[in-house]
Amino acid sequence: MPREHVAQVFVQQAGACVRLGSPLYAALLARAAQDIRDGGPCAVAIAGYEDATADDALPLRFLGAVHALALTGRAPGLAAHYPSTGGSYAPEHPDAAWPAFRAAVADEPGWIRDWLTRPPQTNEVGRSNLLLAGLLDTVPSAQLPVRLFELGSSAGLNLRAEQFRYTSGDFAWGPADSSVRLAGAWDGPVPDWLRAGAARHQALRIVERRGCDPSPIDPLSADGSLALRAYVWPDQSERMERLDGALRIAAKVPATIEAAGAAEFLSEVRVEPGTLTVVWHSVMRQYVPREEWAGVEREIARLAASATPDARFAAISFEPREVSGRPGFWLSVRSGTAPERLLASAHPHGLPARWPAHGE
Repeated sequence: MPREHVAQVFVQQAGACVRLGSPLYAALLARAAQDIRDGGPCAVAIAGYEDATADDALPLRFLGAVHALALTGRAPGLAAHYPSTGGSYAPEHPDAAWPAFRAAVADEPGWIRDWLTRPPQTNEVGRSNLLLAGLLDTVPSAQLPVRLFELGSSAGLNLRAEQFRYTSGDFAWGPADSSVRLAGAWDGPVPDWLRAGAARHQALRIVERRGCDPSPIDPLSADGSLALRAYVWPDQSERMERLDGALRIAAKVPATIEAAGAAEFLSEVRVEPGTLTVVWHSVMRQYVPREEWAGVEREIARLAASATPDARFAAISFEPREVSGRPGFWLSVRSGTAPERLLASAHPHGLPARWPAHGE
């Protein structure tokens, strides 16, 4: 049955929300799945999407649409249950928000169906924890100008990564007065390679910030900031605080995001003398069709082959992959044509990171 299929997709996402620390969304998705089976308001809202697969991220689109209702004041009853809108949520009462959630869905099916056409774009700032660590390790000398290019940028917030403050125990890097503070950056000891990179670079000199996305978001617009906030899970207040801080930094530090596919975007990039050209991306590869990703790999190989000691190139990624038979999210770095190095693993949202023991 089509409804049962999509209900199972919602149940699957509910399990992911449990693992990723959102009991509120886990409870709501479980109830929404049953409402879909019963032909309730949730079934009406997603009509036409019954064949959606897990890769389509339909539950996240749906949750983002409803969160936007609360954020804009269109669902005040639901806002009273969402910490992101000043409400309260008690994990020991996981179903308390459900009646208000269901009512909001019933009241605004058109709003929700419009949002279902949008890809979920969280632009998770916590992932800068890994990207910046890879950059500190990769830049060979202090004050070498860095040209930064990001694939799947969304709003480009992570293109401002060196503007954030990173701390873990006695380790700290980045502006002390930054509005984005990534505390508890590492689970366990901060690796020696990162300490060495941080000591080598009291600051990084980013001279160009460009990215691409099929549907870029303008973080300085009202619609853009709403979309970014809507896709943050409402019971994860630290993530919302990081986003708010990153939006303030984006207003002061410009970056250019082009509406383009990743391979098309990279085809125009060239290494330049006297600089390090860096291409990075985080948790976006699964959204790129296989043929296009093959084009991305060809372009990265071209850039690596064209690099010289004076015109350097590096590729940095934080993506899901299986290592030693175990799935996880890994930071990898490639400098020029040198072999890829796996530097660390981390929570999918980037915090905390873990320096793997030898042999892992």
